[in-house]
Amino acid sequence: MSISYKKLAKSPVILRKLTGVTIKEFQEILTLIAKEWQKLQENKIRNTKPHKIKTTEDKLLCLLVYYKCYISHVFLGFLFNVNDSTITRLFQKLEPILARKIHIKKDRNLTPDKILELIVDVTEINIQRPKNKKKQKENYSGKKKRHTKKLEIIIDKKTKEIVGISKIFQGKTHDFTIRKNKDSDILPIFSNIKILADSGYQGLQKLYKNCQIPHKKSKKKPLTKEQKLENKSLSSQRILIENIFCFMKRFKILSEKYRNFGKKLGLRTNIIAGIINLKHGFHLS
Repeated sequence: MSISYKKLAKSPVILRKLTGVTIKEFQEILTLIAKEWQKLQENKIRNTKPHKIKTTEDKLLCLLVYYKCYISHVFLGFLFNVNDSTITRLFQKLEPILARKIHIKKDRNLTPDKILELIVDVTEINIQRPKNKKKQKENYSGKKKRHTKKLEIIIDKKTKEIVGISKIFQGKTHDFTIRKNKDSDILPIFSNIKILADSGYQGLQKLYKNCQIPHKKSKKKPLTKEQKLENKSLSSQRILIENIFCFMKRFKILSEKYRNFGKKLGLRTNIIAGIINLKHGFHLS
């Protein structure tokens, strides 16, 4: 038993369900990586055995099926008629090439000419419970009541393009701490660029002049009608980033418990974010 791109291309609906991309999107990604993969193969020693997954299309298909369905390497090897070690070696070579071509580039020069409103939020990805007690503490999320990793996403409200993605943080790290981290900081300080955030970013208005976060109520100071309406308006605008998280987590590698103890998680989230941008009509470079 084996599957191939040639077979699946005849059934576009099945291809999309197994890979998360359409035939057109698949071909665009393939065009981006084909030359670099070919160079890699030419630099190999000629005496080495030819790869059992012969075509570049099938190699890319194998990786996308893994991201979308998140099956084990043994099961994936069975589907492509190879052993699991072949799958592991393929991913070690193919993923860095894919990441270089479709990753989210940090643009620290965002200007009001390019963008008017940004939405920022943090999502959590379930991971295996670490064996080390210190790591258990660091990765335990009190909000989710489980061990997680966190990352921050920034999108353009108008176009829904992902313009920024942070590195991976431990589950107990507060959202605002992630925002203050230098590696995450691509938000502009221009007064006429609006930044929309949730209540986890209390204090953000001190760093960015034109920032909108929800009003918080207390026992002594309940919210007024105007404040409730403002919160409702903000949440209706911020729903766009929740939709982006939903698109990303259709790839089961991000929605199910991540089995690889955090290895390559940052690389893979960047690749999937690039695929989501592609699906929204943004050409990859």
